[in-house]
Amino acid sequence: MEYLVVKCGGSVMDKVPPSFYLDLVKIKEQKGVQPVLVHGGGPSISSHLEAMKIQSQFIDGIRITTEPVLQVVEMILSGSMNKEIVRNIIKAGGKAFGLSGVDGMLLEAKPIDNAGDLGLVGDIVSVKKEILGQLIASDLIPVVSPVAVDKLGQSYNINADTAAAAIAKALQATLCIVTDVDGVCVNGEVIHTLSELEADRLIENQIITGGMIPKVQAAFQTLTEGVKEVVILNGANEHILQDFVQGKGVGTTFYLKEAMINIG
Repeated sequence: MEYLVVKCGGSVMDKVPPSFYLDLVKIKEQKGVQPVLVHGGGPSISSHLEAMKIQSQFIDGIRITTEPVLQVVEMILSGSMNKEIVRNIIKAGGKAFGLSGVDGMLLEAKPIDNAGDLGLVGDIVSVKKEILGQLIASDLIPVVSPVAVDKLGQSYNINADTAAAAIAKALQATLCIVTDVDGVCVNGEVIHTLSELEADRLIENQIITGGMIPKVQAAFQTLTEGVKEVVILNGANEHILQDFVQGKGVGTTFYLKEAMINIG
């Protein structure tokens, strides 16, 4: 079976059309591609923290996670947001099962290296892919929130990209990063395939700039860690997942320089 790990950030979830959930169901039923959805929820977490008057700060884009912050993170990610996604898949005619990395120790965590003042922010030690396998065998689409746990029962806030990459690596899956951009653009046009060497050159020449730089660098880092394939797609576009699975020229697919070498 072919797996597709779909990572959706919290800022994108509000922009995806109903066809996004229809696509998740259709690619599973018609194309034999098993989707696993991993979601974030940053904007919703921030608004709830503000409403509850809980201080929240960031260091290099990572949320400082105290115990009170972590409680809100779990409440939003593993609660309201996770179940809203499950309901949307049901509305689209599919069957989904929402869980967090805490459930069954799906995602075992440790504090990130040099955590310092970041608090309860973690990195993934292992993925119990057999849990996902059991859900998939029951004809369900797993919907995973990126909260993990260690062997002592301590929860950790996990970057959604990190969680999705770990799951994609465990399943030897393609990783689809759903964003609010069409892909990497050069002279106003989307580049549909991009090697590491080409990306380095485009960044050096300031053609790839701003917020796209960390997206591109994260994609190549994910590939070096053993993920099969990484693609950036615009989740706001109608039927974008189905178009990608059908091999249409959408988004930007990344590959390492080694992939350019044709071996016998």
